[in-house]
Amino acid sequence: MNRRTKVRIVGAGLAGSECAFALAKRGHDVELIEMRPVKTTAAHQTSNLAELVCSNSFRSSAVTNAVGLLKREMTLMDSLVIRCAEVARVPAGDAFAVDRDVFSREVTNAIASILDVKRDEVTSLDRGDADFLVIATGPLTSHPLFESINDFLGRDGLYFYDAIAPILAADSLDMSKLYWKSRYGKGDGSDYLNAAMTREEYEAFIAALLGAELYPLHDFEKAAHFEGCLPIEEIASRGIDTLRFGPMKPVGLEHPVTGERPHAVVQLRKEDLSDEYFNLVGFQTKMKVPEQKRVLQTIPGLENASFARFGSMHRNTFINGPKHLRPTFQTKKDDHIFFAGQITGVEGYVESSAVGLLVARYIDELSRTSTATPLPYHTALGALGRHVAESSPDRYQPSNITWAVIEDVIGRAKKIEKRERQVAKAIETIERIARAA
Repeated sequence: MNRRTKVRIVGAGLAGSECAFALAKRGHDVELIEMRPVKTTAAHQTSNLAELVCSNSFRSSAVTNAVGLLKREMTLMDSLVIRCAEVARVPAGDAFAVDRDVFSREVTNAIASILDVKRDEVTSLDRGDADFLVIATGPLTSHPLFESINDFLGRDGLYFYDAIAPILAADSLDMSKLYWKSRYGKGDGSDYLNAAMTREEYEAFIAALLGAELYPLHDFEKAAHFEGCLPIEEIASRGIDTLRFGPMKPVGLEHPVTGERPHAVVQLRKEDLSDEYFNLVGFQTKMKVPEQKRVLQTIPGLENASFARFGSMHRNTFINGPKHLRPTFQTKKDDHIFFAGQITGVEGYVESSAVGLLVARYIDELSRTSTATPLPYHTALGALGRHVAESSPDRYQPSNITWAVIEDVIGRAKKIEKRERQVAKAIETIERIARAA
């Protein structure tokens, strides 16, 4: 096979953009197709590439955290997404958060500098004259294409429901009732706003939340929520204290003046570089719009909050990876057809981007050697392929990168020492692979 191959990539979200940029940079003939704005989705608001539709957080920056390690490995592999995220980064304590508009603009401009994007809806898995086809349409794949995917794979597509947190205008918040602090003092002290609650305020909030009217699901659809992104109503329904042991946890957020620990805390994270907007951390919701205003304005400091974006809920689709995908994200039915991103059953911005980066690597390798070798499973990058290909097909669910899916090649050791050794070995492996590329 020639070194320069033609690759058709459908979907210019995080995975598709990452994959397209990496392949074009390596000299391949890339056709990147994005259906927006020809056809929109239930969650996107712009036609920019790599638009972030849920949180603006890329999660932990700590390299001993699995997602922190994944970001480090992606940086070593020259990830476009991580590079653009660094440009758009906003203060968020130990978390890696970005200004979503700046981020998507950076990705869009980077892609435009190296290739043209075709705006059209793709409805089939026809490769045309391309050597490889990459489906990176994400969890919001259009219905005609998803039907084609189901026909190709055998009609066992899966789905779950995802919820988006509201965004509030900063100038509508009552700052006299809020205080700046990151949990345990991480960051520079002005990364998060905190709305403290007494027991009485918290219990009144829970009562209002549980009494709120929610958007109904279709009769034929079962609500299958992703555990890492549960709506607050779902969490609250599991017990009076579940929220204050989750997104409303007060530990490490004692008041900076009085030193008192609140009964519960709602955290607001900066949404953009201009500090004009904040999102409610962990407050994904499926409440109807009037109910969101009624319930969330009971939070101290948010009584007159103006909503720049209301929370929402949408159906996310993914395929049964262990049944249909190899660790290289090729389909078992056709080695020339790849899936990339969240549709494979990885969850999260970083993970989706990482799969796009991996698919580019494997296609490049195939073009040169006619074989693709999965990255070692003791690396965070390689572990994503392990999750997709080797999980139980009967219990397959979307998953973030965790240490549980990363192969343990260290053995018994104290937890901190073990993590440090795992990180060192993974980074050493990726550095060696990156040098050889």
